[in-house]
Amino acid sequence: MAKQDRRSEPHDGHRSVSGGLARATVFGINDGLVSNVSLILGFASAGVDAGYVRLAGIAGAVAGAISMAAGEWVSISSQNDLIRRELDLELAELRENTEHETEELAAMYESHGMGADSAATAAAEVMRTPEAALAVHAREELGVDPGSLPSATVAAVLSLIAFTVGALMPVVPWYLGSGTGAGVASLAIGILAAAVVGAVVGRYADRSVPWSAVRQALIVIVACAITWGIGRLVGVNLS
Repeated sequence: MAKQDRRSEPHDGHRSVSGGLARATVFGINDGLVSNVSLILGFASAGVDAGYVRLAGIAGAVAGAISMAAGEWVSISSQNDLIRRELDLELAELRENTEHETEELAAMYESHGMGADSAATAAAEVMRTPEAALAVHAREELGVDPGSLPSATVAAVLSLIAFTVGALMPVVPWYLGSGTGAGVASLAIGILAAAVVGAVVGRYADRSVPWSAVRQALIVIVACAITWGIGRLVGVNLS
């Protein structure tokens, strides 16, 4: 059986830290959850009919999802455009000033512990292939992999779906009931779902899972307390 190329194997226990798509999904769910459960409880505490609460919840989910997706698309597109511009500049430097770039690459290798002769040999070998040279310089100087730029469209779609899922969770009780019962159910769903999201983030980041869960739950509680108080004040004034 042919030996596997050890250079391409990931180290056990390591996770991708560049995960723009994973970030878009997790934060999409969290943002949708926090913003909409707060909005719903704000409307509910004002004493409006359940129909208005449902309308607010659906409108908040749709508007928030579109805003989230658009923001994610603009953010990643702009980031990718900037990176591509820097890559074009770097490629031009590699072609126009090969000797200097080779010396620069050798110096980088030396800074990582290679001997001067070995570093010079390795740099010269890499510089023979423009694509390889660009990839190495990009990783060393810019901290990016030219072949692994995130997709703005995929990130936007994931954000749209994730935000919608998170935002609709606290709306469900208002289609099954109304009044205090529906409000308590929305809050409970918000706290529980936020705790789950926090636990997932904590597990993924190898941080304290209980603390991450509690932290996210507290964010929901504080946000809901603020909007509930505002809703009560507005409701009293309107009445």
